[in-house]
Amino acid sequence: MASNLLNSLELSQQVNKTLMFSSRQMNWDSVLVEQCQSPASAFEMELPALSDHWFYFHTGDLAPLIQKRDDRLHESTLHRGDSLLVPAGQPSYWCQAPDMSDVICAPLHIHIKPEFIQHVAESSDIDSKQVELVHGFGQQDLQLHQIGMLLFAELQTGGMMGKLYVESLTQALVIHLLRHYSTLARSIPLRIGSLTHVQMQQVIDYIHAHLNQDLSLAELASVVNISPTYFANLFKKVMGISPHQYVIQQRVERAKVMLMKTDLAIADIALQVGFSSQSHLTQQFKRLTGMTPKQVR
Repeated sequence: MASNLLNSLELSQQVNKTLMFSSRQMNWDSVLVEQCQSPASAFEMELPALSDHWFYFHTGDLAPLIQKRDDRLHESTLHRGDSLLVPAGQPSYWCQAPDMSDVICAPLHIHIKPEFIQHVAESSDIDSKQVELVHGFGQQDLQLHQIGMLLFAELQTGGMMGKLYVESLTQALVIHLLRHYSTLARSIPLRIGSLTHVQMQQVIDYIHAHLNQDLSLAELASVVNISPTYFANLFKKVMGISPHQYVIQQRVERAKVMLMKTDLAIADIALQVGFSSQSHLTQQFKRLTGMTPKQVR
């Protein structure tokens, strides 16, 4: 996904930025997660409208900041955990006071494609043409911050949990945006319905047949020909857990059988059941069973 924000910041501030983490090479659809480190020197800049929705998660100490929107200046002091939201298609103005010049900052940036927001909205029976995201400036939003940090943690591990996990987090992020940062300002209505026994069996059979692959939410939803957002809700309604949690459970169960009935190395078993590494298998295995793979063997 193209991201012109970081380049714009670099040109505007004329400071050296160090890209610490980025999901650009990780094939994450619809979302880009990056962390850059730079001196938080005084600056004043006006950015053009961006093609993606942009989130800024403040991870440092107190930082006075001025933003202009709707032709008005808004002064604020950012605290650790605060977030900023600049919707796509809207220019923005920023000004930071000079007393922050000796501070090194390493904020988290998350970019989401507008097309993905529209897709999730339409999957939830919302007319995407009638809904727009709105500015969020220096807000403490615990749920939003938690999702952002989970995406960041996944980025730091190199995508260890897989695409299904990232897609689930991104879906949750977008639904939260529609509920709290859009012109709707109301909860998304849930469709009434359920997956039939036949549909559930089709999905479960598909999961078991492709357990060693990096499954995606869209891939599972396509088995029963419904939207990923709608599928995730219905799956959890029937099974009591999310598709991602179910896949992890099944991988652990298959690994348990292979540990007891084969002489394969634990690292090989981890890859054959769909985990990214032996350490990933051990982590999830102990979480669900209370034992390590070595103890079971």
